[in-house]
Amino acid sequence: MTDDAFDAEAYIDELRAKRREKDDFFDTHPQSPIPPAERDDFSGLDYFDPDPAFRVTASVETHADPEPVVMDTSAGREVRYLRVATFHFELRDTELELGAYQQEHEDTRTLFVPFRDKTTGQQTYEGGRYMELTPEVPLDELDDIVVDFNIAYNPFCAFTDTFDCPLPPEENWLEVVVPAGEKQYESP
Repeated sequence: MTDDAFDAEAYIDELRAKRREKDDFFDTHPQSPIPPAERDDFSGLDYFDPDPAFRVTASVETHADPEPVVMDTSAGREVRYLRVATFHFELRDTELELGAYQQEHEDTRTLFVPFRDKTTGQQTYEGGRYMELTPEVPLDELDDIVVDFNIAYNPFCAFTDTFDCPLPPEENWLEVVVPAGEKQYESP
């Protein structure tokens, strides 16, 4: 993927529209993770301002024989994922990498990318944030991918203890500040 035709203004407009759509879902949908008692006072999620600098192109190292990774969950259980790829990229003048995962026997192109960064537990949810990336081509044909931290979101367990969410493994703890995506939810 290349960003030759990237239009920052259109990108920011589209990102803001998706955020409004998500806020509406969280406000009104029966499957919202916002506890029903808090919905009357819910006025939307808190986000960092959209910033194209946190939208980077990463080279993709695919793993033909994916290594299992055990992730702890917010409820103290363990879940097993396969590290199907590693993304290599530069952000804030730092060379970084992130593991991309799928559950065993999952038949999807969507890659699960949980992470922590230097905002975790301060400006963002203490359990880390997620990204889901869906490449347009099969993983074994993927040379690079856009990793957009502006779409980073809080897992549902950030809103209520009803949910049990995987926590980012230590290999996905970034040693940089990533002020992009959703901020920590503060109940009304």
